[in-house]
Amino acid sequence: MKLLTFKQQDSEYLGALTDTGVFNLSVAAPQDIAFSSMQHFIEAGQPALDRAYAMLASSSASIPSDQVDWLAPLPLPAQVRDCLGFEEHLKNSYKSAIKLSAMTADDPAKAEQELQASGRFTVPEVWYQQPLYYKANRFSVAQSGKDVVWPAYSDVMDFELELACIIGKKGKDISKANAEDHIFGYTIYNDFSARDTQMQESGGPLGPAKSKDFDDSIILGPVIVTKDELDDPYNLRMQARVNGETWCDNNSSTIHWKFSDMIAHISKSETLHPGEVIGSGTVGLGCGLEHLRFLNDGDVVELEIEKIGVISNKVTRR
Repeated sequence: MKLLTFKQQDSEYLGALTDTGVFNLSVAAPQDIAFSSMQHFIEAGQPALDRAYAMLASSSASIPSDQVDWLAPLPLPAQVRDCLGFEEHLKNSYKSAIKLSAMTADDPAKAEQELQASGRFTVPEVWYQQPLYYKANRFSVAQSGKDVVWPAYSDVMDFELELACIIGKKGKDISKANAEDHIFGYTIYNDFSARDTQMQESGGPLGPAKSKDFDDSIILGPVIVTKDELDDPYNLRMQARVNGETWCDNNSSTIHWKFSDMIAHISKSETLHPGEVIGSGTVGLGCGLEHLRFLNDGDVVELEIEKIGVISNKVTRR
């Protein structure tokens, strides 16, 4: 099932996307708290999903999808973590970081060689030993179609194409073998990033902060595809376009750390809760940094993942 959160006449509803439009689950079952929001629906688990399928089978009523205001499918996640799952992205990003750092030197070619030899810009050994992640700001989640205002302190804006999973079942010390049982579904994740700020922060011992944390920096959507409808999340075409030009055309099959690895690691001595979002990290070539190309005021970024859909946002300095 493809699930969305939408707004009509100042009220928010839970809906299911069908071939004919949007089926309003909240209106179809007004007394059932499970259908009052996406978070409640996720918490209600498989019984709620079964009831939703039954309602869809017994009714053809729908609203044209262009007549509702689409919100992020999970407007306020319980938690947001973003992992580094793709080796190709890391390697490309370090190469680009070397070039950017060397550009201002008197002899850029020599500086680039010295930076390469320093070993500072290589994938750290710990990345091959365990999934790495940082905690993002769950209050920064926004929807496809919303203009993202460039943070005033940054001059270099970028996007990141990611797949994300949503936790559906509470658990602690979850084994890799059982991790998939705790996934509710999948969505697209655009991790907008202030690259110049990130370069400054990378010199410190902690993870990204203001390079990732600003209003509307996390775009989720357009829907959450439930796990039962997505047979193989590790064979999905992933594309990024800027103003209609393709910047990335890759596949989720290139991931190194799968969601089962991430969940098993994150849940060590820590309880995961329904409604938590875990990002895959950027797919290879899925951001401007890897191309040494960045966004301009007014650019429109489209991210598409097979079987999930497309999210589109304009960045603006206003």
